[in-house]
Amino acid sequence: MSRVALITGGTRGIGRGICEALKEAGYSVAANYAGNDDAAARFTEETGIPAYKFSVADYQACQDGVAAVAADLGDVEVLVNNAGITRDGTLMNMSHEDWTMVVRTNLGGCFNMCKGVFPAMRDNRFGRIVNIGSINGQAGQYGQVNYAAAKSGIHGFTKALAQEGARFNITVNAIAPGYVDTDMVAAVPDNVLEKIVAKIPVGRLGHADEIARAVMFLIADSATFVTGSTMSINGGQHMY
Repeated sequence: MSRVALITGGTRGIGRGICEALKEAGYSVAANYAGNDDAAARFTEETGIPAYKFSVADYQACQDGVAAVAADLGDVEVLVNNAGITRDGTLMNMSHEDWTMVVRTNLGGCFNMCKGVFPAMRDNRFGRIVNIGSINGQAGQYGQVNYAAAKSGIHGFTKALAQEGARFNITVNAIAPGYVDTDMVAAVPDNVLEKIVAKIPVGRLGHADEIARAVMFLIADSATFVTGSTMSINGGQHMY
């Protein structure tokens, strides 16, 4: 029987790449999305992967969403917390709402979703959780105090939850991607993007399938000794 995997923010970008890789590997995959119904419908039509609409920033919606996936496919055994938003601006120009929404979605979403899946993982004595952080959570980024703080928080969240899950055969790891050719990066002005790429030693943006391959490694049944780790995939842009 194939394992059930739920990927938040799964209908586009990195999330879609992860969904497609897991389905190809035989997982029973569900994708979450927050707002773009047309994109989600196209995703399901093109991939055959069901999409569930709820906001990861909403605690109760996450509990209900996990329950809906479990009712349709079975207990969630693999969770990839990929959903994220940006509301960029310097501190002086950033509204409290922009701060709150980014932290609630990017970091709070990890808490909300893990609360939903952890009980069944604990009872079944198996779970794989992968949280998608960011190079900007490791190195910081001008104009992103909200995003950098939330993504940095994911790395600490991962280490702490890994300690709670270890005795139940639940591993919790993170991936910190660099700049990947997604819609979010495509929104960056060309002149800014050129400067970003110039700082990447391999000389290009990353691809979603490269992040997906790392997820596949971390969620394998045999990956029991890898937990509490953050894998940096950034083309050599940030090393520490």
